[in-house]
Amino acid sequence: MIDFEFSHNNLYKPIQKKVNEGHYEYEKSHGIYDEYKKFYITVKLDDIVIGVLSAYTVFAEIYVDDLWIDKNYRKKGYGRKLLLYLENKYKNSGYNNINLVTSAFQAPKFYENCGYELEFVRKNIYNPKLSKYFYIKYFDNDYQHKGIIKDPN
Repeated sequence: MIDFEFSHNNLYKPIQKKVNEGHYEYEKSHGIYDEYKKFYITVKLDDIVIGVLSAYTVFAEIYVDDLWIDKNYRKKGYGRKLLLYLENKYKNSGYNNINLVTSAFQAPKFYENCGYELEFVRKNIYNPKLSKYFYIKYFDNDYQHKGIIKDPN
């Protein structure tokens, strides 16, 4: 009998361990490893958090999950500064690019003004405001090595 379970909580640790080991084994067989790490960058003004960028690294890429600026501090350059901090933190560290997705009603022009290249748009035919814009920004690194298992020979 097959059974499914849905949860909003984190996976039970032994199950998560089994999943991680399975991914690692498969990736290693292809000379790849994911090096998944979630992180947050906050911007503070007078010890008050006015912005947060959440993201993660995996393989040779960085994925921005969310960028939030308090409504009282928008259009003052803090979002751009968060992205620049992210880019400077990871440039020349072996990553290939930064990826992010935004909805039509959110910030497509903002990301383009920050130098992100539009890869494609996934249109929502029922509500165009929810169309997804996929962006990328490549690092200009000579040595992009993240996600590759080094050959010991």
